[in-house]
Amino acid sequence: MKFMRSLREQISLSILLVVLGTVALVSLLANLFINRQFEEYITEQEKTRSENIVSDLSGQYNGLTRSWSADYLHTIGMYSLYDGYILKVYNSEGDVVWDAENHDMSLCGQVMDDISARMGKSKNSGGFVAHSYDISQGRKKIGAVSINYYGPYFFSESDFQFISALNAVFVVISVFAFLFSIAVGWLLARRIARPISKTAEIAKQISRGNYNIRFESETKIRELKDLVSAINSLASALEEQENLRKRLTTDVAHELRTPLTAVGSHLEAMIERIWDVTPERLQSCHEEIVRLGKLVADLGRLAEIESDNLKLHKSSVDLPEIVRAVCDAMEMEFKKKKQSLSISGRALIVEADKDRIRQVITNLLSNAVKYTPENGNISITVTDSGKSGVIKVQDDGIGIPENELPIIFERFYRTDKSRNRKTGGAGIGLAIVKSIVTAHGGTVEVSSNGQGSCFTVALPKP
Repeated sequence: MKFMRSLREQISLSILLVVLGTVALVSLLANLFINRQFEEYITEQEKTRSENIVSDLSGQYNGLTRSWSADYLHTIGMYSLYDGYILKVYNSEGDVVWDAENHDMSLCGQVMDDISARMGKSKNSGGFVAHSYDISQGRKKIGAVSINYYGPYFFSESDFQFISALNAVFVVISVFAFLFSIAVGWLLARRIARPISKTAEIAKQISRGNYNIRFESETKIRELKDLVSAINSLASALEEQENLRKRLTTDVAHELRTPLTAVGSHLEAMIERIWDVTPERLQSCHEEIVRLGKLVADLGRLAEIESDNLKLHKSSVDLPEIVRAVCDAMEMEFKKKKQSLSISGRALIVEADKDRIRQVITNLLSNAVKYTPENGNISITVTDSGKSGVIKVQDDGIGIPENELPIIFERFYRTDKSRNRKTGGAGIGLAIVKSIVTAHGGTVEVSSNGQGSCFTVALPKP
């Protein structure tokens, strides 16, 4: 079975590895840099020490007697020997004045062995080398000295103690960084994993149908904030869709139940001879059946338009021409309610499905006629906004409440809450309008100031 880690463990491990890797890299680079700088410092110190030895030796020569102070030469030579420098001093004629090896051969060997062993631990591939320096007083050469020491550099015991202490500091820092990374990793993992785990739990609740749940806590991590916002938006959208679905079921049931009940009761009364069969009663039943047929046809048309398989037969169409054709076809409806109609707009060509756009204009005008009282005014304006062709249908009818403007294009919406069929249909016309316009890549908007309403359709130009 494959071992699965929790998100918190994964984040903690990742942070731990990153911190440890960073500390290890920094420690390695710092160690290399410090060692290199220290080696350069030691090399420079050896050079300075050699120059100081030469300077000390020049002070031990008496120019008047042309002789060397043997005791001081011995003192300088022995101090230098203990420091790892083996001296051999010559006079101006080239004769040996003082030689550390001749003075104490065993001590010189011991010093050389100790330094070689010490430098062997540091993996420094070097060896003892001799360097000659002239000894002068003023500008006059009074002798020379051969200084034999481990090159290119060597460490004393105090130097090795410093390096050991430095390495110990790096080890302590690494251990502290390890412990610190564990603590920080755990805290950060808890901070990151908690909202993610909570979001996952909310997603499970949403999948079970609990759409009113929300993630309430705040996070300062941008990506997590986006995730939380997306989950909350998803829950809101699903809750809204669920409410729409329930309302759609209720509305469809209401729309079907009323005419079916009326037809059923009328037919039953006539079958049981409670009512006489008259042309008027049969006409009433027929009207209800026709209304049911229209409702089913509208629902089928809406389903077709909203389906992914909707095919638009686009061509170059003149919007004012379509508007005038629809208005001519509806002329009798305007005359029945004694409504005045005004049309304005110049020729404007867009790429659209002529029949679908005709249906859009028909539905908008039908709504305007239904909700505008007798002797009311309706106007249609076609304008060019540059990128789109715009159709505005405006009336001075009953208007739309401001709080209902966002849901005006939903199925079965009616401004007339009584569902009086004398003032409106089933409430599917505007849903069809929005679907057709959206399929064309356009937009449809509505505005109302409480007295009349204005529908604006924008269709993209070629």
